[in-house]
Amino acid sequence: MGKAEFLSPKAIGNRIKAKGLQKLRWYCQMCQKQCRDENGFKCHCMSESHQRQLLLASEDPNQFMDYFSEEFKSDFLELIRRRFGTKRVHNNIVYNEYISDREHIHMNSTQWETLTDFTKWLGKEGYCKVDETPKGWYIQYIDRDPETIRRQEELEKKKKQDLDDEERSARFIEDQVRRGREGKDEEAPVFTELKRESEEEKVAFNLSKGICSSTASSSKASSTLGPSALQATGSVKRKTPGHNSEFKEKKKSALDEIMQMEEQKKKSVRADHWLYADIVVKVVTKRLGEKYHKKKGVIKEVQDKYTAVVKMIDSGDKLKLDQSHLETVIPALGKRVLVLNGAYRETEAILDSIDEKRFSATLVLDSGRLKGRRVEAIAYEDFSKLA
Repeated sequence: MGKAEFLSPKAIGNRIKAKGLQKLRWYCQMCQKQCRDENGFKCHCMSESHQRQLLLASEDPNQFMDYFSEEFKSDFLELIRRRFGTKRVHNNIVYNEYISDREHIHMNSTQWETLTDFTKWLGKEGYCKVDETPKGWYIQYIDRDPETIRRQEELEKKKKQDLDDEERSARFIEDQVRRGREGKDEEAPVFTELKRESEEEKVAFNLSKGICSSTASSSKASSTLGPSALQATGSVKRKTPGHNSEFKEKKKSALDEIMQMEEQKKKSVRADHWLYADIVVKVVTKRLGEKYHKKKGVIKEVQDKYTAVVKMIDSGDKLKLDQSHLETVIPALGKRVLVLNGAYRETEAILDSIDEKRFSATLVLDSGRLKGRRVEAIAYEDFSKLA
């Protein structure tokens, strides 16, 4: 019986029947052919093409099994990475989505007999974090992409730097408080023994007017104390304002130091964006093909701090790229660069020397109030060549 014509009712019916998943027992993984019923599968097994595939597989069966196992593993991990990311998910949910594709690699053609064995193997090889619960096995994908690892390291480095700045500020404030307390301890009065020059001399105390019972007794007490006591109290009164003003000056200077330290901290905090117009950058992503990979361009416009419009130097094409797909360009010695991050952000400079071991360079600032200053240990990613 001949094959049904194109778009005939029978051909359309066959397409409808063949659409979607079929029974696994009528699928031939070696020939990658799905049969609709037992008779069709029997006819396929007796066909010449199937017999030829069996002869090829019998020569080296491990090679075919390794191939199917590698394809199954790579497709399964790609589905987890793209669909679930680094979230914790049940392995059966991922497997059901994987087998929904009609052209998927069946597990009975791989080295793993069950999904549990495959899940344990993923955890043993370090591809995923696996744990067993009463509801079954759960898996969590481990992202080992170099770009993702680099971003995580930068975030950790930034958090550590912020903590170091906060600890330094807290330590500085504690030192100022301790100095202030030590200054107050010096103000403590010194008590001396009360002595009389003669036994006939009367000792009297000059109390405040509210406590004295009469003005006569107060005047008598003041006359009894004599001029030496008045001079002593006067001298004490003169010393106290002077000491308080000196303490206020110290306190004011400490506050100024704290404010100055906060300003330096704001300047030294690194930002997570570094794109600027008129700098030369290099395309590092491979998604655009070999035509643009490792090619240089000039940033013409910066959008939303993280996106740049780059004009390629070789072809003149304009591309809209994220900063994660770009990297800085280090020019020759003596050329002009722009500082992109750190305390000297947005400052033009001249490349003086390069330290290849530390991946840093020494720059001579060429703009602003700090023109002519020599700055060392500037990381490669913190400056780039000016167009």
